[in-house]
Amino acid sequence: MLLKKWESLPENMRSDEVRRYYEILKKKKPALFFKRLTDILLSAFLLLILAPLFLILAIAVKCDSRGPVFYRQTRVTRYGRLFRIFKFRSMRQDADRGPKITVGEDPRVTRVGRVIRKFRLDELGQLINILRGDMSFVGTRPEVPDFVARYTPEMMATLLLPAGVTSLASILYKDESSLLAGAEDPARLYREKILPEKMRCNLDALARFGFWRDAGVLLLTFPAVLGMFPRRRFAAEAGRESRR
Repeated sequence: MLLKKWESLPENMRSDEVRRYYEILKKKKPALFFKRLTDILLSAFLLLILAPLFLILAIAVKCDSRGPVFYRQTRVTRYGRLFRIFKFRSMRQDADRGPKITVGEDPRVTRVGRVIRKFRLDELGQLINILRGDMSFVGTRPEVPDFVARYTPEMMATLLLPAGVTSLASILYKDESSLLAGAEDPARLYREKILPEKMRCNLDALARFGFWRDAGVLLLTFPAVLGMFPRRRFAAEAGRESRR
């Protein structure tokens, strides 16, 4: 997972704001190498042992509602490259006709979808994206092109690394749909309030990137998904980290 040469980056990433993070990552070649090696080995291993669970989820999704097993939305990853994400479908087949974000008790979510979203089982399909190199286990969550188009120059630095399945920001905002519930304009609230807050956390993680920090975030994800730690505890922890 070596970095491209600076002059090979997309033009909209060659800014002074991105250069700061680029220089930090350029000094961490061993960590970048082991990050990709871990992604390949761990995703291949998990795809193998979780094959029976994949089959059960596929059957449940197909029996619950019409449509494909996987939801394949276009997202943005490293260097602004577009890719199609693999997620077990948790919404009706025509869900893309509605808002791009899920809010509260979204009626588009199916019965099986509510269960697999609660325990993040819909995210397991992204193991395929990790093995293919579209994503990493830890990194900034991949956004849709519409939101990336509104990134500030500094936010573009998050595209120096592959998009991730989890991050400290995604742990902090794991109940994002509940936070957006009741908002008059959920998309605007996400774009103007929540996304900038998440990106500040992502940029802080990028500036302090390290293989073992990634491992720590990955380990924190499991108790967070199971609800073993309250959200405010993670928020306080994030605040302490950002002040170091």
